[in-house]
Amino acid sequence: MAVSIEDVEILKPKTDKREYRRIVLKNSLQVLLISDPDTDKCAASLNVGVGSFCDPVGLEGLAHFLEHMLFYASEKYPLEDSYLKYITEHGGSTNAFTASEMTNYFFDANTDCFEEALDRFAQFFIKPLMSADATMREIKAVDSENKMYLLSDERRMSQLQKHLSLESHPYHKFGGGNCDTLDVRPKAKGVDTRQELLKFYEDKYSANLMHLVVYSKESLDKIQSLVEDKFQEIQNSDRSRFQFSSQPCTSEHLQILVRAVPIKQGHKLRIVWPITPSIVHYKEEPCRYLDHLINHEGEGSLSYVLKKLGWATELYAGEDDRASEFSFFYVVIDLTDAGQDHMQEIIGLLFKYIQLLQQSGVCKWIFDELSAICETGFHYEDKISPIDYVVRISSNMQIYPPKDWLVGSSLPSDFNPDTIQKILNELSPESVRIFWESNKFEGLTDKVEPWYGTAYSIEKVSPSRIQAWMSSAPNENLHLPVPNVFIPTDFSIKNPQEKIKLPVLLRKSSYSKLWYKPDTVFSTPKAYVKIDFDCPYVSNSPETEALANLLAMLLMDDLNEYAYYAQVAGLHYDISHTESGFQVTLVGYNHKLRILLETIVNKIAKFEVRPDRFSVIKEMAIKAYQNFKFQQPYEQANDYYSLIIEDQTWPWMEQLEVLHCLDEEDLAKFAPIMLSRAFLQCYIAGNIEHEEAVSMIEHIEDVFFKGSNPICQPLFPSQILRNRVVKLGKGMNYCYSKEGLNPSDENSALIHYIQVHRDDFILNVKLQLVALIGEQAAFHQLRSVEQLGYITYLGQRNDFGIHGLLFIIQSPVKDPGHIDSRVEAFLRMFESKLSEMKNDEFKGNVNALINMKLEKHKSLSEESQFYWTEIISGTPKFDRREAEVSQSILIFF
Repeated sequence: MAVSIEDVEILKPKTDKREYRRIVLKNSLQVLLISDPDTDKCAASLNVGVGSFCDPVGLEGLAHFLEHMLFYASEKYPLEDSYLKYITEHGGSTNAFTASEMTNYFFDANTDCFEEALDRFAQFFIKPLMSADATMREIKAVDSENKMYLLSDERRMSQLQKHLSLESHPYHKFGGGNCDTLDVRPKAKGVDTRQELLKFYEDKYSANLMHLVVYSKESLDKIQSLVEDKFQEIQNSDRSRFQFSSQPCTSEHLQILVRAVPIKQGHKLRIVWPITPSIVHYKEEPCRYLDHLINHEGEGSLSYVLKKLGWATELYAGEDDRASEFSFFYVVIDLTDAGQDHMQEIIGLLFKYIQLLQQSGVCKWIFDELSAICETGFHYEDKISPIDYVVRISSNMQIYPPKDWLVGSSLPSDFNPDTIQKILNELSPESVRIFWESNKFEGLTDKVEPWYGTAYSIEKVSPSRIQAWMSSAPNENLHLPVPNVFIPTDFSIKNPQEKIKLPVLLRKSSYSKLWYKPDTVFSTPKAYVKIDFDCPYVSNSPETEALANLLAMLLMDDLNEYAYYAQVAGLHYDISHTESGFQVTLVGYNHKLRILLETIVNKIAKFEVRPDRFSVIKEMAIKAYQNFKFQQPYEQANDYYSLIIEDQTWPWMEQLEVLHCLDEEDLAKFAPIMLSRAFLQCYIAGNIEHEEAVSMIEHIEDVFFKGSNPICQPLFPSQILRNRVVKLGKGMNYCYSKEGLNPSDENSALIHYIQVHRDDFILNVKLQLVALIGEQAAFHQLRSVEQLGYITYLGQRNDFGIHGLLFIIQSPVKDPGHIDSRVEAFLRMFESKLSEMKNDEFKGNVNALINMKLEKHKSLSEESQFYWTEIISGTPKFDRREAEVSQSILIFF
């Protein structure tokens, strides 16, 4: 029986119709039950209050290794990988992650297999089987994962920051693990890694340190009965949570300036302070107040000033690397080449802005505005997938009291200026850590971080030196933001005149098509608007592609000062370059969406090149292209695949080559030519009436196509072409080999693609079924058994209505030729598996596919993205899922 506890009212959004219940099992396992009669998926997440901070000395990565090993098998279900097979065959997925103070295990699956899926999941925490045979294989998987991230600048810089901390503190540890830490070094000391793994599990994993969330369509009583039955046998050893009282940074690790050499091109400043963790004051949320202001991009902000000076391209601020007893506040600034030469002035401006905040005092109106935005966001948050929801809540359960398990720290409500001032005072020159990354430091460093090999040097930087930097910083007009005019106040839901279930072609002219879908499902005060500008001139050459990309980047840059306020208020926008032009996207509260849309349209229509911003944006684009060579090998392989298979695509190397030669005059000439012929494909959905949708598009047409000297002319019929894909000859094999672009990356990759058919409901479901059955089989054979590489994927590929089967494998140990031979061997084995499959198992997979297809969209954005894909791919079959389900039933039953 569950332990009887006093009822706690769990704070939930006012639009949330789900039911919640907190129980504590007799073994002290805390559980949150969630009943959602409308869900298509069940899900569960079990969070264990044990993470990489608990790794024994000399066995770095053991907690992470345990996370890998736990899902292999259990005494009740001893067949290796049978759990993954069961979950996959029932339309689900499963994963886990290890953090510093927790490890989280989770899955989702179709609702008809809820009980058995939950039982299989629970057994890993009751009597897991971590076989000797699997141990070495999974050590190789951990090592493969580590090698995949060896050239990741984020991982490298994170570990460097840990390296420069107190050696005896758990923060200092290397938590990922590799073959050296889990096999070579332990063996040299006579340590049996598997025995240490079993000991770690027995010593650390205790029910009283666990938090479970279970999400189902069943009633709360039914879920509770199942949970009591499945999880009460988890052992409770009454363990205490891992405790550490000291701070990770002593005076030796503060007031430092670290120069480090990154992998990618570019320059970056990370200014870091150890602070009081926000969990201590999560109702006041001092860090949210401070990062709101330091992050701000409106006129007068630090970001605005640095961009105006041409010294920075991006700025991020906020709390990170947080733990129960310590935390850090970060300001991360991406520098331009000019900014690299003005590091001292940039640091000086940052401290001048912090000084401004101190002198201005904590402003109640800013806190109230931020609180209102957060409250609106909480109550009107889009529904997310059950698997993401349970992971978020189970992680919160370790940190917050039960009433705040859903909301966490996302709802600041208690205005306490002293608390905010306390954290602000901690952002001082006395406790700062400055990490300065640039390729210009190559050959000028004298130290190497041991785990990732990052070259660095370190020196002390005194408060008086920072004070001098403040004095030498330019005298810019830094000031606080103004009140946000984009905060919505009208949340009324508009009732559509007719219940339209699928998008309709509401309006068509020689200039545009408008597809429209009112919200009849989600009852949320939000809208989704997508305007695709089809401008054939863009795809003429690598040069026109590069210019179109610069145009989109400059438009976003020009809008930022004004439209950033909309982003803060929950109205998001984007202008992105496409292969045939560019797209404008707006997603969020509909109340003031029209104002933002018209501003964006006017910016496009009156586009002018600002030479100072052109040089900065061009530099950004060049570095982005240059850094393509540092992508993961499988990402590079995917780029080559797209070049081969898709019509009118241009290699990034050619775009980079022409980009160096382009100037602002080239772009000024290009923009009107690009827009001279255009067609607009439009989709408007959500809390918008059809008259308003039509009015929006009519306004856009008036701006671009009407008047005595129109900006655009309609396309000629011959210019309206569908996207085309290269047809691969039946029975033919094609091989394209390419050397990896980064000689330091020891990984190789294979894309093995089988082109199957043009869009057809019957053939689609057959291919989808092959992919569903093959996904787990490929993962088990090629990754778990053969250990080809951490990244092993089998799935479908859809290129503008041309469907195929795709293998993606990245390996640190085998070359692409060997990997390809193993894929071919797998396909032969898989063909036999399909022919021998029993009828019940086959029909189980068919049912899983049907259930996956019938899964409802969770939000307006998710629904809109599905319909937009149909529109832009040229295959507007909006009832695709229902039609394919009907075909599945006709074919297989």
